[in-house]
Amino acid sequence: MSFVRDHEIVVPGRTHIDPKDLSMLSTMKNLAKEKDLCVLATTSGGTPHCSLMAYVTDEEGKEIYMATQRDTQKYKNLLENPSVSLLIDTREDHRGPRRREAKAMTVAGKCELVEDEAKKARVKARLLERHPHLEDFLNHPEAAVLCVRIASFLLLDGLTDAHFEEL
Repeated sequence: MSFVRDHEIVVPGRTHIDPKDLSMLSTMKNLAKEKDLCVLATTSGGTPHCSLMAYVTDEEGKEIYMATQRDTQKYKNLLENPSVSLLIDTREDHRGPRRREAKAMTVAGKCELVEDEAKKARVKARLLERHPHLEDFLNHPEAAVLCVRIASFLLLDGLTDAHFEEL
């Protein structure tokens, strides 16, 4: 619980929180960090392709990591066009009459393969910590670890309240 005193945000147990820490960008990054499933949109030759993906973020909320097999359509699309968008949402948290409170966030960025072995090991460990059911998938010889470098967030909060932030 927090409260405002003379335009300063006060949280019991903490002396001061800078208001910019509670900015819209922080809200967007926190939503990405809190969730762990997204819809990845790729394209090839103008044809879109969507995939449900398990993911994790880096600590700063600037990169999103996931994995795929090299023989998939999404992997082929990423080689042709690394520009992607991700949909992260809260629909499962807001069922029934609360559905209008759901948030939907589009994350735009560029996707690249994680080729550095040390980084790949760190990312796999993070993925396994959050998604232990992916162990066999991640250890498959054809598994590719992906990194989306986030360029922007577009958050729709409810039905009409939209916010855009670039990184």
